[in-house]
Amino acid sequence: MKAIVQTGYGEPERVLRLAEVEPPPVGADGVLIRVKATSVNTPDWIVVAGVPYVLRVRSGLRRPSTPVRGTDVAGVVEEVGADVPDLRPGDAVFGALWDNGRMLHPPGTFAEAGAAPMSGLTALSAMRDVGRVGPGTRVLVNGASGGVGTFAVQIARALGAEVTGVCGTRNLELVRSLGADHVVDHTAQDFTDGGRQYDVILDNVMNHPPSATARVLAPSGIFIPNSVGNTGGMFACLPRMARAKLMRRSTGVKFVTCVVDRENLSALAALLGSGDVRVVIDETYALERAPAAVAHMLSHRARGNVGITVP
Repeated sequence: MKAIVQTGYGEPERVLRLAEVEPPPVGADGVLIRVKATSVNTPDWIVVAGVPYVLRVRSGLRRPSTPVRGTDVAGVVEEVGADVPDLRPGDAVFGALWDNGRMLHPPGTFAEAGAAPMSGLTALSAMRDVGRVGPGTRVLVNGASGGVGTFAVQIARALGAEVTGVCGTRNLELVRSLGADHVVDHTAQDFTDGGRQYDVILDNVMNHPPSATARVLAPSGIFIPNSVGNTGGMFACLPRMARAKLMRRSTGVKFVTCVVDRENLSALAALLGSGDVRVVIDETYALERAPAAVAHMLSHRARGNVGITVP
């Protein structure tokens, strides 16, 4: 089968190449899927770039120990293990490679479903589980035009929140179209200097010191620094994430993870199927152009998600 293989660290066009690889073995609880669509997420471009160097301790010092990138997937089941009772060959599914046995039938097109799991589930966890967002909750999403941000704005609105989205000038109308009640242009206004306070702040960019962001939290408010969907660059993000962790005992700092399971996938699929949430895709690349897709993410200018389709 064809796959994009990473041969080292550096510029995507230099270290990623299209190659023929053997299909993975299917264990008792595994599922073999003919992939129709996937997407590029923050962990993908971090491993491709290989910086900061300390991150290579886990992925491999000279080259990644797992050469094929990607986690989100949408496609057609080809083979199932003996312990997977609810999927059959020919089923259309979407999910993440972290948990093959929890895949569901996809809402919408393969391209949309393939760009939904990591960004959508991270945003769902941030708004529903960590932020406990409900009717009247005042939510601010910094980095509202990115992959996690576009989902977070819509999910917060679906939960009844009053949403403020922070983004650049060219993305103001996009964020408004997703249902944001207020939009802040970060090139013209610093949200941490404003008089408004927020019950929940999801920070996908970490372009302000955590102490400054915490100043605009309402009493008992929740500040969620998000490293999973960070769009601000790792060198700026890591020190501020560390400072945010040190603030946990004195402020309402909480962290979010992307949990892939049947319950969460079902909730995300329901939101997508209802029309309350849509998948925003900036650009879709063919598989052989995956290096360009990763480079697009590395530019930190993607509007929504970056998709990859497989013929």
